[in-house]
Amino acid sequence: MGSESDKRDTERVLIHGDLEGEIMVFEPLLIKEVSRGGCSVETRFPLHLNSLHDIRLTLGAKSVVLKGRVAHCRISDVDQDIVAYRTGIEFVEPSERIAAVIADFLATLKAGRSGV
Repeated sequence: MGSESDKRDTERVLIHGDLEGEIMVFEPLLIKEVSRGGCSVETRFPLHLNSLHDIRLTLGAKSVVLKGRVAHCRISDVDQDIVAYRTGIEFVEPSERIAAVIADFLATLKAGRSGV
C-alpha cells in the first residue's frame, strides 16, 4: 500500500525554518453607512490600514462581493471586555454590474425615506 505522498499530483518541499502566510476568512461585520465609493463598517477586531479585503454585501435581494481598501480604522466603543472598531472602506474598481447594484440599492433606500 502506498503512502499519503504517493497520492499527490505535485511534490511538496519541506520548509526548514519559518515561512509565514495568512488565511482569509469571512467574518461578520455591521454596515453602518454605504455609498457608491465605499462603506463604513463596525467590527470587533481592527483592520490594518491600506489592507485589501473581499467584502460581501447583501443589498436588498442581491448579494455582491467586491474588493475594498481600508482607509481608516479607529476604536468606536468599549464595553467591558468588548471593543468595537469603526472602519472606512474604499471600494476598489467595482465592476459595472456591482456598481449598478449598489446604485440601485442606494436609490431604493433614498426613495423609501422620502416617501416617493
